[in-house]
Amino acid sequence: MADITEHLESADTVIAVVGATDTPWKYGGKIYCDLKAKGFQVRAINPNRDSVDGDPAFPDLASVPDQIDIVNVVVPPDVGERIVIDAAELGLTHIWFQPGAESQRVIEQARAAGLDVIHHQCIMVRAGRVG
Repeated sequence: MADITEHLESADTVIAVVGATDTPWKYGGKIYCDLKAKGFQVRAINPNRDSVDGDPAFPDLASVPDQIDIVNVVVPPDVGERIVIDAAELGLTHIWFQPGAESQRVIEQARAAGLDVIHHQCIMVRAGRVG
């Protein structure tokens, strides 16, 4: 299994941003637009939106038609617990909890489900421009 950060070197990487939004001051919007501008294939996950930054938004991970390489979580930890379950059921292997989206409980839950986990780090800082 490739390390999560290895996926940040390829423009083919599909990153599902859970909590993506058009609200400019929210991190879900900032992260989505930043990763998109850097050349990543981003997918917006938000059951309350039809689109984000002009792209279709999906209600959940299962609705994304592409194979997801990284699940980037930008929602509160109690919501993240459901995301961990969904990711594991879909056979996804990499989950990244943005600062504020993690809790010890959700991190342990993700590891127990066999997911490769990054937390307490911002994906915008770690991701360079690709493509």
